[in-house]
Amino acid sequence: MPFVIKKLHAPSRQKAFLFLINELGLGQPEAQRLIAKGRLSQNGIVMSNQAGFIEGDFDFICFEPLSLGLPATFVAPDFAVYDKPSGVLVHPQCRTTPYSLNDEIKHRFGHNANIAHRIDQETSGLVLASRNKESERVLKLLFENREITKRYLAMVHGHLEYPMDIQEPLLRREDTNTLVRMVVKVHPDGKASRTFIKPLRYFPEHNMTLVEASPFTGRTHQIRVHLFHVKHPIVGDPIYGQEEIDIIKFLDKEMTSEERLRKGGATRLLLHAHSLEFEYEANHFHIVSQEDFISTCFEAMGINRLLA
Repeated sequence: MPFVIKKLHAPSRQKAFLFLINELGLGQPEAQRLIAKGRLSQNGIVMSNQAGFIEGDFDFICFEPLSLGLPATFVAPDFAVYDKPSGVLVHPQCRTTPYSLNDEIKHRFGHNANIAHRIDQETSGLVLASRNKESERVLKLLFENREITKRYLAMVHGHLEYPMDIQEPLLRREDTNTLVRMVVKVHPDGKASRTFIKPLRYFPEHNMTLVEASPFTGRTHQIRVHLFHVKHPIVGDPIYGQEEIDIIKFLDKEMTSEERLRKGGATRLLLHAHSLEFEYEANHFHIVSQEDFISTCFEAMGINRLLA
């Protein structure tokens, strides 16, 4: 479990954040941020005052990264790129999350390394990580200013014959029922969203098309919702295009791989972050995933590619 409780002792009364800086090697902003998040407690009482004092024995919840051996696919002095498998979270959802990509990044590059952007747990592919606080600031600004070009591969239902420029506003649902806060829909009250879609190859025997998707904006589930909206949902999508009862079953982690294959066409979402292109400190980077995505798709669909 990456989050562990450390038993610490302050021999004299002192500012809690100064103790954490000296004892654990944290920077001041990080030490104060963690105190504000309720990570420090004494006698069962959580401290939230960033300038509070501590003395004697107390507990501090630390993130100690757990590596499962996932290597970085590209390493530069200030950043690294990982090819994340489908099903792996980018960040831990809570303190009981057993593993996320953040574990690998901090395990290899240290406490100040961090994810620069996010992709869905179901989506596989390239994730950019900073190796220090300054590069984190720069990379996040590049994403915010849309100076990093992201290209995805997706296998979609049906025959998509021509390129599409999908410009539909997206709104996160506000429903209060069990059908979640994460579901997004096209709605005039939503945020402006734009995705460029280019068909790459049609598979007539399976009536599906391999497409390249380039999101100009970065909304939650943007590619998935836009493709569903134009009647070409992504193969294996457990939410968009599924019955509500099955969506809830998936979100409650009660759906088996066999059920997903039967109802969605694949055991995973067939969406892959394929490439990242950007300028960093006057250098041009174009990083491409080495994943054989077509083979991945056929495997997830339970099809022998040699016989297909």
